[in-house]
Amino acid sequence: MALIDENIFLWINGLSGKVTFFDWLLTGIANDYLIIVSSCLTLLLLWLWGSDIRRREKNQKAVIGAAMSMGLADGFVALFNIFYFHPRPFTELPTNLLFYQPTDSSFPSNSAAVLFAIACGVFLSNNKIGCALILLAFLHAFSRVYVGVHYPFDVLAGAAIGLVTALIAKGILKIINRWINVALRLARRIYLA
Repeated sequence: MALIDENIFLWINGLSGKVTFFDWLLTGIANDYLIIVSSCLTLLLLWLWGSDIRRREKNQKAVIGAAMSMGLADGFVALFNIFYFHPRPFTELPTNLLFYQPTDSSFPSNSAAVLFAIACGVFLSNNKIGCALILLAFLHAFSRVYVGVHYPFDVLAGAAIGLVTALIAKGILKIINRWINVALRLARRIYLA
């Protein structure tokens, strides 16, 4: 499996350095802030969006689920990294490195886990916006391999963690739905929802 991971990495990363525009674009997308902040701003917009109360409440529950999923995903990655450290590809392979050199574990990708947690959390309640966020998460994951900071299996593992935590969050939300409804009603009274 490691050999397959390395070969796919070398192929994708081998595309970098050939077209300056793509290098610039994918380096910006691989950035730790652009897609993550955009996804969080989408959550804020989703929280406030909806002319009727039912639609707004559905969107707000999607945001709560996505936030819960994001926290779980980040926690799982942090816990996993306590027990396992995987070196970054640029420390082991000839790499066209277009990005700074992160020092934390490469596996699983924390940014992919968080982005897929947000995207899948939203998708479970709002397919259209969820699909757009999943597309952004895939683009970010691909760009992290392209710029040389993650192996493909790192971002796939992050995506899997994001999906699983979104499903866990959805299950938790079903259990505590009554309390979420009460909290949202209270928040609406003080103009927070």
